[in-house]
Amino acid sequence: MFTSTSSRKLGQHATGIMSFVMHEIIYFGRALPFIIMDKIPYFRKYKIQAHKMPTLAEQWQCAKLVLLSHFTVELPQIWLFHPTAQYFGMSTSVPFPSWQTMAFQIAVFFVLEDAWHYWLHRALHTPMLYKKIHKLHHQYSAPFGLAAEYASPIETMILAFGSVGVPIIWGAVTQNLHILTMYIWIILRLFQAIDAHSGYEFPWSLHHVLPFWAGADHHDVHHEKFLGNYSSSFRWWDYVLGTEVGSASNKQAKQKKAASVKTQ
Repeated sequence: MFTSTSSRKLGQHATGIMSFVMHEIIYFGRALPFIIMDKIPYFRKYKIQAHKMPTLAEQWQCAKLVLLSHFTVELPQIWLFHPTAQYFGMSTSVPFPSWQTMAFQIAVFFVLEDAWHYWLHRALHTPMLYKKIHKLHHQYSAPFGLAAEYASPIETMILAFGSVGVPIIWGAVTQNLHILTMYIWIILRLFQAIDAHSGYEFPWSLHHVLPFWAGADHHDVHHEKFLGNYSSSFRWWDYVLGTEVGSASNKQAKQKKAASVKTQ
């Protein structure tokens, strides 16, 4: 006969497994369309650094290290998240929060994660930390979706705090966090990270609607130049603090203008 403690532990184990499986499906599932687009000539016009297309060998090498990191570094973190967050007040039962509540909290998480990412990412570009920790992530100067979490274990733990630790602190302070909100937040955060590393700039990219959104337009330049554009989701920290180093769309616009001038 199950005790309440046994039942709770069983539920935590089940949630841990489900959360990790969800993470893998979303991560690799979101990266897959970009892998396919890399092999279709039609999409080459949307590739920011079209002269540096990743090979299948490079993507497979990247995938192997990412999988190793997922199972050895991220799996324990994901497994421990549920009991830790529940200890600090996260709810896992009905009723579910309203969509307005979830939308507000996720917006707050995006803003706070972006601030954490900016400052810690910028710190990782100091000479000592870059050489010892962050250099691995910059192995690909022309990033692709699978490389979003291609990083050393230390970097993974440092930057992951913005995505996982921030909601835990929010729940501890407000006593108002539901696991459903957390799942939606993580899915959106994975989409953001993979899209930012995709290497693609589309006419329908989100920054055309929200000018302060970063995306691949912002982050691809960071990988190309190795400095500046440190934010994850938004552009305002780089803009205000003078670390913005341009965007892919502006660069493309200048190239088109220069080409049109030459033809005149």
